[in-house]
Amino acid sequence: MRIFLFVVFLTPFFIALYSLFITQNVIDPIKYIYTFSGVVATVILFFTIIISLMKRFINLMKYRRMIGLFGFFYACLHIINFVVLDAQFDVDFIINNLIKKPFIYLGAMAFFILVFFALTSTKRLFRKYNKYHKTLYLSLVLITIHFILAQKSLDIYQIFYIFIIGVISIFKLIQIKNLFNRN
Repeated sequence: MRIFLFVVFLTPFFIALYSLFITQNVIDPIKYIYTFSGVVATVILFFTIIISLMKRFINLMKYRRMIGLFGFFYACLHIINFVVLDAQFDVDFIINNLIKKPFIYLGAMAFFILVFFALTSTKRLFRKYNKYHKTLYLSLVLITIHFILAQKSLDIYQIFYIFIIGVISIFKLIQIKNLFNRN
């Protein structure tokens, strides 16, 4: 199962490479990498919180850390695209964009939360910092706002995306409520 999941979560990376370097059908590579890496990271990170909801049907709990690290991998590609390809390591450009564009600092805040998760994802550190891993929900809210503000307008895809996030949130709240009622 681990190898299967590894292949599944690396597939988007190879699709992006294929589109960028083989077919070369991408008009704006920087924008394509932003969108592709951002959407894939977000979908994978939301999937990590759905895992506990679907464990009755398919139990992927022991793979949640690996799946979360794949989400972090795609988030890193998103940040690398900004720093290397878009900003070309220009610190002034990066700082000015952080100040002038709220969606960038919201994304940066979410990314730093993800860095914390990645650094504390080992078994020993996870036991120590487990209670802080609940801030994933804050990170996902920041990512969602970042995504919507970056698009500059709402179309059917963003509305659908927000709807899915709402549905996931409702089910997570029901799950949390049921946990409290049992105790």
